[in-house]
Amino acid sequence: MKTDNPRILVTNDDGIDAPGIKLLEEIAYSFSDDVWVVAPSSERSGASHSISLTNPIRAKQRDTKHFEVDGTPTDCVLMALWNFMEDAHPDLILSGINSGANLAEDVSYSGTIAAAMEGTLMGIRSISLSQVRPPRGVSDFSAARKYAPEVLQKLIRMKEWPEDSLVNVNFPDCTADFVDGVSVAAQGHRPPGSFAIESRIDARNQPYYWVRITHTEKEPANNTDLGVISNNKVSVTAIKMDFTDHAWNKKLELLIND
Repeated sequence: MKTDNPRILVTNDDGIDAPGIKLLEEIAYSFSDDVWVVAPSSERSGASHSISLTNPIRAKQRDTKHFEVDGTPTDCVLMALWNFMEDAHPDLILSGINSGANLAEDVSYSGTIAAAMEGTLMGIRSISLSQVRPPRGVSDFSAARKYAPEVLQKLIRMKEWPEDSLVNVNFPDCTADFVDGVSVAAQGHRPPGSFAIESRIDARNQPYYWVRITHTEKEPANNTDLGVISNNKVSVTAIKMDFTDHAWNKKLELLIND
């Protein structure tokens, strides 16, 4: 990867006008003057790694390097690579800074991480960034503002980067002054049942439903992203695109071939 003035693509799942992406663009400009922003026109949280296969994708150019896309975060990366930046693909993709955590099983739901996944599949160094916030609260991006440049600088200058891996960064829910450093951690696991369905009745007496987030409280392991964040540290986790459970595969091979 070109570390001297790299071409950077900034995207997210909170929408192109979200405060987190504006902060991330500002930080990106500290590493390069070739920064592009291609992001959803509205919030697409929970979109995961979905692609708009059955609907047309519409886009609007705001200026030379800013584009809003009526699609998912993955759509945004594809539009950037094959339409807006086709003359030269980015050296680096930064996704975020998400308003809310992307820890543990959030990885499988997150549109923020999905954009980094698509970049990884295209062979581009990709990093997702999220600011943890309290339930029903507002994100305080001061921790991200202070620590994101430091973490990104180290990641950008890494000489070796596995082709099938991305890096997921989370900033704790505290002001910058109370952050207790940066730790590399494994992906954690919350107890089952974090999401439930809540039924309601509308004004016409018709049922409708909301997905309700109800994280079960459990003491997280200190070496996981959940544990690191609970200790007011910045969490850094390498995520592989290869989902194969190699250990179980060996047992399945013995079973199937028996």
